[in-house]
Amino acid sequence: MPEHEIIISADVPGVDDGLRSFLRKVIRAALNAEGVETPCEVNALVTNDAVIRQINLDMRGVDAPTDVLSFPMFDLTPGDKPPEEDADPATGLIPLGDMCISLERAKAQAKEYGHSNRRELAYLAVHSVLHLLGYDHLDEGPEKARMRGREEDIMAELGLERKKTT
Repeated sequence: MPEHEIIISADVPGVDDGLRSFLRKVIRAALNAEGVETPCEVNALVTNDAVIRQINLDMRGVDAPTDVLSFPMFDLTPGDKPPEEDADPATGLIPLGDMCISLERAKAQAKEYGHSNRRELAYLAVHSVLHLLGYDHLDEGPEKARMRGREEDIMAELGLERKKTT
Protein backbone atom coordinates (compact mmCIF):
# COMPACT_ATOMS: atom_id res chain seq x y z
CA MET A 1 0.00 0.00 0.00
CA PRO A 2 1.40 3.44 -0.92
CA GLU A 3 2.47 5.83 1.80
CA HIS A 4 0.56 8.99 1.00
CA GLU A 5 1.55 12.20 2.78
CA ILE A 6 -1.58 13.83 4.19
CA ILE A 7 -0.94 17.23 5.75
CA ILE A 8 -3.75 18.48 8.00
CA SER A 9 -3.60 22.07 9.18
CA ALA A 10 -6.24 23.95 11.13
CA ASP A 11 -6.90 27.54 12.10
CA VAL A 12 -9.88 26.76 14.35
CA PRO A 13 -10.13 25.24 17.83
CA GLY A 14 -11.25 21.65 18.24
CA VAL A 15 -8.92 20.03 15.72
CA ASP A 16 -6.74 17.80 17.88
CA ASP A 17 -4.30 15.03 16.99
CA GLY A 18 -7.11 12.47 17.08
CA LEU A 19 -9.16 14.36 14.51
CA ARG A 20 -6.11 14.92 12.32
CA SER A 21 -5.34 11.20 12.45
CA PHE A 22 -8.96 10.37 11.60
CA LEU A 23 -8.93 12.71 8.57
CA ARG A 24 -5.62 11.20 7.36
CA LYS A 25 -7.16 7.72 7.62
CA VAL A 26 -10.24 8.82 5.65
CA ILE A 27 -8.23 10.53 2.91
CA ARG A 28 -5.90 7.52 2.57
CA ALA A 29 -8.90 5.18 2.40
CA ALA A 30 -10.43 7.25 -0.41
CA LEU A 31 -7.17 7.30 -2.37
CA ASN A 32 -6.73 3.55 -1.91
CA ALA A 33 -10.36 2.85 -2.87
CA GLU A 34 -9.71 4.72 -6.11
CA GLY A 35 -6.60 2.63 -6.79
CA VAL A 36 -4.08 5.45 -6.41
CA GLU A 37 -0.90 3.42 -6.01
CA THR A 38 1.73 6.10 -6.47
CA PRO A 39 2.37 8.03 -3.23
CA CYS A 40 0.60 11.38 -3.28
CA GLU A 41 0.59 14.49 -1.15
CA VAL A 42 -2.72 16.05 -0.13
CA ASN A 43 -2.98 19.23 1.93
CA ALA A 44 -6.13 19.81 3.97
CA LEU A 45 -7.08 22.94 5.87
CA VAL A 46 -9.81 22.73 8.50
CA THR A 47 -11.19 26.22 8.97
CA ASN A 48 -14.37 28.20 9.62
CA ASP A 49 -17.07 29.78 7.46
CA ALA A 50 -15.41 33.21 7.33
CA VAL A 51 -12.09 31.85 6.02
CA ILE A 52 -13.66 29.42 3.54
CA ARG A 53 -15.92 32.23 2.31
CA GLN A 54 -12.85 34.38 1.59
CA ILE A 55 -11.08 31.49 -0.16
CA ASN A 56 -14.24 30.82 -2.20
CA LEU A 57 -14.36 34.49 -3.20
CA ASP A 58 -10.65 34.70 -4.02
CA MET A 59 -10.43 31.42 -5.95
CA ARG A 60 -13.88 31.02 -7.50
CA GLY A 61 -15.45 34.47 -7.39
CA VAL A 62 -18.25 33.17 -5.15
CA ASP A 63 -18.94 35.38 -2.12
CA ALA A 64 -20.44 32.71 0.13
CA PRO A 65 -19.26 30.15 2.64
CA THR A 66 -19.38 26.50 1.64
CA ASP A 67 -18.68 23.17 3.30
CA VAL A 68 -15.65 22.06 1.28
CA LEU A 69 -13.45 23.38 -1.50
CA SER A 70 -11.14 21.25 -3.62
CA PHE A 71 -8.20 22.47 -5.65
CA PRO A 72 -6.86 19.64 -7.85
CA MET A 73 -3.34 19.89 -9.19
CA PHE A 74 -4.27 17.92 -12.32
CA ASP A 75 -7.20 17.87 -14.71
CA LEU A 76 -8.02 14.18 -14.32
CA THR A 77 -10.96 12.14 -15.54
CA PRO A 78 -12.54 9.77 -13.00
CA GLY A 79 -10.57 6.55 -13.06
CA ASP A 80 -7.37 8.25 -14.25
CA LYS A 81 -4.38 8.07 -11.97
CA PRO A 82 -2.18 11.07 -11.22
CA PRO A 83 0.83 11.11 -13.56
CA GLU A 84 3.86 9.46 -11.94
CA GLU A 85 6.22 11.65 -13.95
CA ASP A 86 4.88 14.68 -12.03
CA ALA A 87 6.16 13.38 -8.70
CA ASP A 88 8.36 15.80 -6.80
CA PRO A 89 11.94 14.54 -7.34
CA ALA A 90 12.89 15.47 -3.77
CA THR A 91 10.06 13.53 -2.10
CA GLY A 92 8.79 11.08 -4.70
CA LEU A 93 5.26 12.33 -3.94
CA ILE A 94 2.74 13.49 -6.51
CA PRO A 95 1.16 16.77 -5.31
CA LEU A 96 -2.48 15.80 -5.83
CA GLY A 97 -4.03 19.03 -4.57
CA ASP A 98 -5.54 20.89 -1.65
CA MET A 99 -8.81 20.86 0.21
CA CYS A 100 -10.45 23.26 2.66
CA ILE A 101 -13.20 22.07 5.00
CA SER A 102 -15.34 24.37 7.12
CA LEU A 103 -15.62 22.77 10.55
CA GLU A 104 -18.40 25.23 11.34
CA ARG A 105 -20.41 24.15 8.28
CA ALA A 106 -19.63 20.44 8.89
CA LYS A 107 -21.05 20.65 12.42
CA ALA A 108 -24.20 22.42 11.19
CA GLN A 109 -24.72 19.84 8.42
CA ALA A 110 -24.14 16.94 10.81
CA LYS A 111 -26.88 18.30 13.04
CA GLU A 112 -29.17 18.90 10.05
CA TYR A 113 -28.65 15.37 8.69
CA GLY A 114 -28.76 13.70 12.10
CA HIS A 115 -25.32 12.14 12.19
CA SER A 116 -22.00 12.73 13.95
CA ASN A 117 -19.56 15.53 13.24
CA ARG A 118 -16.91 12.90 12.44
CA ARG A 119 -19.14 11.25 9.86
CA GLU A 120 -19.80 14.61 8.17
CA LEU A 121 -16.11 15.53 8.17
CA ALA A 122 -15.28 12.14 6.68
CA TYR A 123 -17.89 12.60 3.97
CA LEU A 124 -16.54 16.04 3.07
CA ALA A 125 -12.97 14.70 2.93
CA VAL A 126 -14.01 11.77 0.70
CA HIS A 127 -16.00 14.17 -1.49
CA SER A 128 -12.95 16.39 -1.85
CA VAL A 129 -10.57 13.52 -2.66
CA LEU A 130 -12.92 12.47 -5.45
CA HIS A 131 -12.82 16.04 -6.82
CA LEU A 132 -9.01 15.92 -6.69
CA LEU A 133 -9.24 12.73 -8.78
CA GLY A 134 -11.47 14.29 -11.45
CA TYR A 135 -14.99 13.48 -10.27
CA ASP A 136 -17.62 16.20 -10.56
CA HIS A 137 -21.30 16.72 -9.80
CA LEU A 138 -22.23 19.92 -11.62
CA ASP A 139 -24.87 18.15 -13.68
CA GLU A 140 -27.79 16.22 -12.22
CA GLY A 141 -27.06 13.26 -14.47
CA PRO A 142 -24.60 10.39 -14.72
CA GLU A 143 -21.51 12.28 -13.47
CA LYS A 144 -23.23 13.24 -10.23
CA ALA A 145 -24.63 9.71 -9.84
CA ARG A 146 -21.18 8.18 -10.38
CA MET A 147 -19.60 10.50 -7.79
CA ARG A 148 -22.37 9.85 -5.24
CA GLY A 149 -21.99 6.10 -5.77
CA ARG A 150 -18.24 6.23 -5.11
CA GLU A 151 -18.80 8.40 -2.02
CA GLU A 152 -21.28 5.87 -0.64
CA ASP A 153 -18.96 2.94 -1.41
CA ILE A 154 -15.97 4.56 0.32
CA MET A 155 -18.04 5.65 3.32
CA ALA A 156 -19.33 2.07 3.62
CA GLU A 157 -15.74 0.75 3.54
CA LEU A 158 -15.03 3.12 6.44
CA GLY A 159 -18.13 1.91 8.30
CA LEU A 160 -19.66 5.37 8.08
CA GLU A 161 -22.75 4.78 5.97
CA ARG A 162 -25.56 7.30 6.09
CA LYS A 163 -28.32 6.29 8.47
CA LYS A 164 -31.33 4.95 6.61
CA THR A 165 -34.51 6.86 7.28
CA THR A 166 -37.86 5.15 7.06
